[in-house]
Amino acid sequence: MNLDASVAAEITQLAQKLDQEGKLLSRARLTECYRLFRQRFGTDVLANLDGEELLMTMHARGNTDSLVYWLEFKNDDEFPALFGSIAGGSSFNYGVFYSKSKATWITGSPKKPEEITILKAIDIARNQRDELVHGAEALAEFKASAEDPAYQNLQLYLDLTAPTVSDSAWGHKYFSLLFPDILDDYHNPDYARFHLIKLLQLPPSGAGRYLMGGRFVALSRQFDLPINNFTTILNEKDGRTPYTYWRIGTREGDTGPSRWEMMKTGNCVAIGWPNLGDLSDVRQIAELPKIKETIKERLRDHYQKGETVLGIWAAQIAAFTVCLAPPDVVIAMDGSNVLGIGKVTGGYRFVSGDPFPHQLPVVWLSQDEWTMDPPEQLRSTVRRLGKFPQHLVEIEKRIYGATSIVGTAARSPISGRDSPVETLPPTPPLTGVPARIQSVLERKGQVIVYGPPGTGKTHWAEITALELAARSWFQQAYGQLSSDDQASLQGEAVRLVCFHPAYGYEDFLEGYRPDLVNGQMTFTLRDGVFKRLCDEAAKKPDRSFYLVIDEINRGDIPRIFGELLTVLEKNKRGKSILLPVTGTALRVPPNVFVIGTMNTADRSIALLDAALRRRFGFIELMPDSATLASKVPGGLPLGMWLDDVNRNIVNRIGRDGRNLQIGHSYFLTIANMHDLARVLEEDIMPLLQEYCCDDYSLLESILGSGLVDAQKQSIRKELFARDRSSDLIAALQAPFADLATTLIAHSVDDGTPMDEGGEEDTISIDSEEPESENGKG
Repeated sequence: MNLDASVAAEITQLAQKLDQEGKLLSRARLTECYRLFRQRFGTDVLANLDGEELLMTMHARGNTDSLVYWLEFKNDDEFPALFGSIAGGSSFNYGVFYSKSKATWITGSPKKPEEITILKAIDIARNQRDELVHGAEALAEFKASAEDPAYQNLQLYLDLTAPTVSDSAWGHKYFSLLFPDILDDYHNPDYARFHLIKLLQLPPSGAGRYLMGGRFVALSRQFDLPINNFTTILNEKDGRTPYTYWRIGTREGDTGPSRWEMMKTGNCVAIGWPNLGDLSDVRQIAELPKIKETIKERLRDHYQKGETVLGIWAAQIAAFTVCLAPPDVVIAMDGSNVLGIGKVTGGYRFVSGDPFPHQLPVVWLSQDEWTMDPPEQLRSTVRRLGKFPQHLVEIEKRIYGATSIVGTAARSPISGRDSPVETLPPTPPLTGVPARIQSVLERKGQVIVYGPPGTGKTHWAEITALELAARSWFQQAYGQLSSDDQASLQGEAVRLVCFHPAYGYEDFLEGYRPDLVNGQMTFTLRDGVFKRLCDEAAKKPDRSFYLVIDEINRGDIPRIFGELLTVLEKNKRGKSILLPVTGTALRVPPNVFVIGTMNTADRSIALLDAALRRRFGFIELMPDSATLASKVPGGLPLGMWLDDVNRNIVNRIGRDGRNLQIGHSYFLTIANMHDLARVLEEDIMPLLQEYCCDDYSLLESILGSGLVDAQKQSIRKELFARDRSSDLIAALQAPFADLATTLIAHSVDDGTPMDEGGEEDTISIDSEEPESENGKG
């Protein structure tokens, strides 16, 4: 196969770079991994199994020695996860699985699940095993070839002899591990097609998971690389998953005025229908069909057209406002004439008063004019071009090597971007604490989450940063990402530091740090964590970066931040200030966000610097007993008890009492009386002793004499023993009359014995929600 010389040179350079970084497995290591997999799950092994042993060997998801576990989750020194990821798919994709929640085997589909007997499950596993054997026999006789017809015949044969397993991601991965010299490890054909297009190669015609194997085999041999290493290099070059190509018309209708100049100079793409108004609220709807129907209803109010036209318009407007997202590629067109090619860098915005008010920001990568000559149906205003690979190859040729294209920022995966519009529901909006943090960040750029200990400050700061980063880098909720994609955010998009009294300016911005050079102690100039973050964010302006500063008030804020305070404000982002150590300019890019946490119980730390307070927004988190509604160990309603204790803390400790309450997170993992006793003895009692400065009279007034002996200046620790559960419950509820009444009522109503202290059963529930397949990890 003939590759463009520049593309070939880039692959060669990346191969050297990744090899030096230790990111490519050696041939010997790869051979050992393939041998180990064959030894464990080769067709000769499976052929000798039957009955329940066969079923469990193939489909025991919770068993680390099962086939499905090795295919989807195995990732250790023995067998690293470098052979193409299929994580994130539904359990239904395997044809059969055991549901712990229903205590039975399940087959069917997410919409039509079917509970079956173990005998039926064995039949399914047996049929799959037979198909794997037949498929492996065909592959063993197959001669790898760069010619498409050979793999087209292979695809046809596997469709006939192994129809169930061959057309599944796990089946393709199984075969690729047995025959790595014949098959690539892109287990989703959309991913394989995408990487061929990025290589400026027209993919073979037809549909199937095996059609493109010959192309990757031939190319890997051309570069003298194992195919696994070759696909790893392509992931580094192109990004791990496809983005979508969209045609955007530049006129309203066929004869309306052109808006191309506005789009070109304004770095955006835009569509008309101004009478619809701002569609931001529509984006909050969870399901795409409902979004299209809502838009269609609004179109009826303003445009006198037939239902068919309104339906087509609604689908295009929904695609533009909801589905287009970074780093999708847009092609601005006037009829069949291409005017520009750009990359989407942000989300939907509405510009009131503009004839084309619905807009998306873009970076233009090419403004060459050329003719695409699309078929007539491509003349719609918004259209996905995935079905026209010849056009996509030409587009990639035009933008190859353009600044900021997918080789840098856009390498982050976008799961499902090349799926039909109907399969791409919008990411649901954030709610609760994350939504509050998001709102402040959008307004100020930085926020401090503060409150008493145990209220989830660090948890919510990290969760929100990861969630927002996932939406910026992947256009998906964090929970929808594969484990590889989630891991890629931590340490790159989201950084975590913790301030303390010894933390300084040189750690945060820049300074000289001690270093050992040739056995001699010297001082080396180094960039601090925040300066490095700003430098990396400036290189990827379409991606958001988050710095989480835990315990921000424990540091010497004026010294740590220094002159940074001058350019931290949102309206001063992008302006530069000279750093005194190096004399270099520091700019805080607008895509950098800071989330700090502050424990209000830490009375040894002075109040925050006033200049810092003005630049941050603040969100207070207080104890939330509602999160403990289901926690009733030994019949004690923990949420009510915590409210009563905190009420005593506020009333008896004085001015600082509100900031010294006990947070709910201490109790979230409690499942039984033993857990409660441990948390009380090891966490709560030491905390309250510190609050009360070892004043046991004050401590007794908060917790009651049943738990605290003020005369002896001690805590009745004997109550925390396993055999004293009923005594502990009595001591905890004694100071609170209403709680005692509730406790008795609870015991009578649901039959929970007052002295219940044994270990409670826990139930593990399998996730059975359908998710899309992932590409190579």
